[in-house]
Amino acid sequence: MDTEKKLFGTIDFYGATGDVTGANFLITINGKRILVDCGLHQGEQAENDQESNFGSFPYDPESIDILFVTHAHTDHIGKIPKLIHDGFSGVIYSTPPTKEISALMFDDALGLMENEAKEKGLDPMYTQMDIDKTLSLWKVISYHNHLDIGNNIGVKLFDAGHVLGSAMVEFSYEGKRLLCTGDLGNTPTTLLRNTETFMEPNFLLMESVYGDRNHNTENRTKHLERVIENVVQKRGTLIIPSFSLERTQEVLYELNNLIEDGYVPRIPVYLDSPLAIKITDVYRRSKEYFNTQAKKEIIEGDDIFQFPGLQLVDSTDDSKAIFHTPNPKIIIAGSGMMNGGRVIHHARHYLPDPNNTLLLVGYQAIGTLGRVIQSGEKNVRILRETVSVEATIDTIAGFSGHKGSDDLVSFVGSIAKKIESVYVVMGERSASEFLAGRLRDNFALNAITPNENEHVELYL
Repeated sequence: MDTEKKLFGTIDFYGATGDVTGANFLITINGKRILVDCGLHQGEQAENDQESNFGSFPYDPESIDILFVTHAHTDHIGKIPKLIHDGFSGVIYSTPPTKEISALMFDDALGLMENEAKEKGLDPMYTQMDIDKTLSLWKVISYHNHLDIGNNIGVKLFDAGHVLGSAMVEFSYEGKRLLCTGDLGNTPTTLLRNTETFMEPNFLLMESVYGDRNHNTENRTKHLERVIENVVQKRGTLIIPSFSLERTQEVLYELNNLIEDGYVPRIPVYLDSPLAIKITDVYRRSKEYFNTQAKKEIIEGDDIFQFPGLQLVDSTDDSKAIFHTPNPKIIIAGSGMMNGGRVIHHARHYLPDPNNTLLLVGYQAIGTLGRVIQSGEKNVRILRETVSVEATIDTIAGFSGHKGSDDLVSFVGSIAKKIESVYVVMGERSASEFLAGRLRDNFALNAITPNENEHVELYL
């Protein structure tokens, strides 16, 4: 009797192992070589190892057949044009919003990368021609639509509830399924639908950003209201470093309700991010992806991203002019981890004043300015200057776009009926290992935290 196991496929882990950023997973099923995400490394790893972003890929890009993109955050899409530059010519798939937002992200990143490459004596990671070719290879599919990619492999996308268009990718072959979660949303959210939980995978590749901790359950709207009231009382400035994708739109939505309903005074609010302005327009055109409550408010006539006092700041000169406007005021600017963008100029200007507040509303990766400030450092380096941190530093974890530890465990529990093995990635090492331990303890699952470049085999 032939008892030899038959292979379902393999996974090679080329990023986001022991680290949140740089998602890049090579899945091989029945001869098809498939990438899931191709993201930039950010924070400490990128600072200490330029090769992690600018170096060659650990595989031949020409050998890859298909790339699936879970969502449009830089740590999941940032190296896609480089993949094309280095030889990939296959097909790229995502939901429609992910493609549209990715195009905006690439254009925004190109100028910044060219300047950074020049400063560090490196060749640019990619060119405008690479971006154009990337988008020409990119096709879109909707949630739940079955896609046949050949070699008897089926694919479906499910709503991850993380950002607009975010998807979990399910591969099916010979009666078994591998589910790649991408990032999982901290649902319920104010704008998007909840993470879907009716899949029955045999193998699970999942994120663990908050695998070792839960979010503060305090009402985030009340917290934001108190922060604004405190800034108004001190006649100071509130700076909110915010990711252009999702976090900015959620903050705008909360401010819309607080200001229009009279819970906080009407003070100037500057959205100082050309990219965030463009992405917010994509959100306005994509209300079919919103949850029932957000749709209801829109139908009733509320522009949920517009309110009295909001000013959209596009040009650099207008951004600089904010310094001369009277307090109190609120400035929302990128980037969310303070590792670039216009927010660092505002940080340099406003952090030394104790009447001001810096409010962090997203995950801060190790090595980023946001993480350094969040950890309590009182003197930080910004634009080659030492800046004293006298402003109030506050964090609202409830704005996080990622599930906390308990919700990650609950998510796995809801789909665990057929799971044979779980690969816990996209988290700092301590977070991934803690979550893997909880999954072993709670569900007796074979939960593994793979290492960089590790190769695993999955069997039918």
